[in-house]
Amino acid sequence: MRKHLRTAPVLLTLLALLAGACGGATATTSPSGPFRVAVVMPSATTDMAYSQSMFQAMKAVQAEMGGESALEFAWSEGMFNVPDAAAAMRDYATQGYDLVIAHGSQYGASVQEVAPDFPDTSFAWGTNVDTFGMPNVFAYTAAAEEGGYVNGVMAAMLTQSKIIGITGPVEVGDAKTYIDGFRNGVAATDPSITINATWTGSFSDVALMTEAANTHIAAGADILTGSSQSVVGSIGAAKDKGGVLWFGTQADQATLAPELVVASQVYDWVGVVKDMIAKHQAGTLGGEVFTLRLSNDGLKIAYGTGYSLPADVRSAAEAAIAGIKDGSIKPLP
Repeated sequence: MRKHLRTAPVLLTLLALLAGACGGATATTSPSGPFRVAVVMPSATTDMAYSQSMFQAMKAVQAEMGGESALEFAWSEGMFNVPDAAAAMRDYATQGYDLVIAHGSQYGASVQEVAPDFPDTSFAWGTNVDTFGMPNVFAYTAAAEEGGYVNGVMAAMLTQSKIIGITGPVEVGDAKTYIDGFRNGVAATDPSITINATWTGSFSDVALMTEAANTHIAAGADILTGSSQSVVGSIGAAKDKGGVLWFGTQADQATLAPELVVASQVYDWVGVVKDMIAKHQAGTLGGEVFTLRLSNDGLKIAYGTGYSLPADVRSAAEAAIAGIKDGSIKPLP
């Protein structure tokens, strides 16, 4: 069920203004109806990264709960404009959705603004760990450094040129911690490797990511990694040059270049979503933080299906996963 498309911001803004003109609203939900969840996402549900990871989780939870009769799921995608996203959140809350998920760290101020007007609605946002001290706000994040470390171990063992390129969006949140973990995994395996990093300043600018990737390849990088939906540009550059390997995060990116994607750290939000629903139904509307980790299966390493990973590299990756789980390896010392 899709409530809003990219063409909807003007309508959403008008609805939000009307709600405000009426003095705000406190959403109520019929106890006999389905549990209602709405998700506001900055990019497309097919971005092969952050938004797609949440969309897939919501679909999985919906199916597990028994379909639309048990869980009504609505979403707004392409909400890169924060005021439009805020209007969508308010609209969903006004319509009586039980849980409104603001799936983007850029939406924090909007959650702070909207949540107090709807004390019976649960709001959630990520990736972050700040609930703002509000009783109806959940926060969720990913310990992205864990999979980053594992990817770094494999990258260090596979590079021939001893040069690795990083194409990052904005140096914050899980984008930063993923890359920090990746760096540490490389350094722990082979400290002689050179890592060059570029931060484009944008989560969505594919052209900038492509340019950054081409620059790294020209400088001798034979392995690339990076984060955000814009890394499709980096993967495209790797395909165009040929022979440049890729390590992904947030979603399984193997289908974009099966022969080049060695592995991807996959975010699985199913457990987090189920926990938030259960908390709400039990009367806890917020105030808690959820974190994806390798140890709780919220993070998974998906090895590329089209790349022939050497056995010793796979064994090193599995050893790193085990070490992170038992605490003997610290991805962020």
